[in-house]
Amino acid sequence: MTTGAVWAAGLTAAALAAQQVRRPPTPTELRAAALDVLDAALPQRRTFDVQLWDGTVLPATVQPASARLVLNSEHSLGRMLGFPLDLSVGEAYLRGDFEIEGDISEVAGLTTAFDTPLTPARVARLLRDVQRLRSQAGPAPRPVQARLDGTPHSRERDQQAITYHYDLSNDFYRLWLDRRMVYSCGYFPAGTETLDQAQTAKLEHICRKLRLKPGERLLDIGCGWGGLAIYAAGQYGVEVLGVTLSEAQLREGRARVEAAGLGHLVRLELRDYRDVVAQEPGRFDKITSVGMAEHVGRANMPTYFHEAYKALRPGGLMMNHAIGASVQPPKFPKWVQALTAGGFVQKYVFPDGELLPLWETLRDAEGAGFEVRDVENLREHYARTLLCWSDNLEAHGEKARALVGEERFRLWRLYIAACVNGFRGGQLDLYQSLLAKPDEEGRVELPPSRADVYR
Repeated sequence: MTTGAVWAAGLTAAALAAQQVRRPPTPTELRAAALDVLDAALPQRRTFDVQLWDGTVLPATVQPASARLVLNSEHSLGRMLGFPLDLSVGEAYLRGDFEIEGDISEVAGLTTAFDTPLTPARVARLLRDVQRLRSQAGPAPRPVQARLDGTPHSRERDQQAITYHYDLSNDFYRLWLDRRMVYSCGYFPAGTETLDQAQTAKLEHICRKLRLKPGERLLDIGCGWGGLAIYAAGQYGVEVLGVTLSEAQLREGRARVEAAGLGHLVRLELRDYRDVVAQEPGRFDKITSVGMAEHVGRANMPTYFHEAYKALRPGGLMMNHAIGASVQPPKFPKWVQALTAGGFVQKYVFPDGELLPLWETLRDAEGAGFEVRDVENLREHYARTLLCWSDNLEAHGEKARALVGEERFRLWRLYIAACVNGFRGGQLDLYQSLLAKPDEEGRVELPPSRADVYR
């Protein structure tokens, strides 16, 4: 019997059973329903305990346990079981319906961990259990979502999306980022680097790939708090224009430029990437875009690369450093994917953010005229980076709550930990794509080997 047929048979049986279940469930029935649902929903290989509201503990199947999921009341599980699951579970955590003690990354991938085979009879029983738990849950307030106006990826709406995410609080980001406040994947070539060392290594890695030289002009699209611009100017003597849509980042970045004594080389501006070419066509020798392409959107990617291509002089290079959606076969059937497709991250963390597979990104880059010269996937490095961020956020939890409030703190705690699982498991990738704009004779200023990058 196919998976779809199993669920169809189960739904029919559950509907018949539901007609017979009219009275409110007793505490004993609620507990039994919770245990049955958890037995089916939890991964068979599990490194965390689960504690029910009455103190009952389901121990981890892999000992010693590294975390514990605590259901705070008899309403908790019912509220977590709405569809789509990623949205219901995420919102339940933001509300405080459940807690996660210990290593949150071990629990954060719960909605994609389903691995229990089911029969029609088991499906029917589970659906009846879910109905009982949800009938007891009652209404729950919805956390505050991002509210954007206008057409997706218009200039005005992109400004709103960036403001929502990045203007949260410079002091909040400072708590868990490295000293340069580099908000993107670090580089751990030896595997033993600290977060500060890994981010410095990443900036050096990018500069070497671009073969920066003193006196060159660099455009940094989405310059953040200025970490890459300051490093490139200070270490390689290049002139940098950094553009961002975040006023909070711009203020902090400019202050950091002045503190570094690099005001004569680095200029940071509040400017949309689509407005750079109109003012400075063909002016730049090199372009960097680190953690910015995720905000562009699928429909605007051709424009994004065309604008970058026009801003670059012939023979120049561009580094596009961005998260990509994996094209590996999904680990779960389509019905499971449908149950978890609520767009929690888009609603609460990165409004309008879109992750594209590498082939789409490179297709659009080549469509603009770029030549692809090198691609490196650093997904394991991003998992390590996120673990560092998560540890820092945990260590400064009290200060973080004071800066952004309990709900936003919980949001970031859950989001960062969930991303660890995404990069570990291969659902997310991090690509550095080196792109070239050949001159009229087809020349690109690159050596015949990449050995110099790793000298």
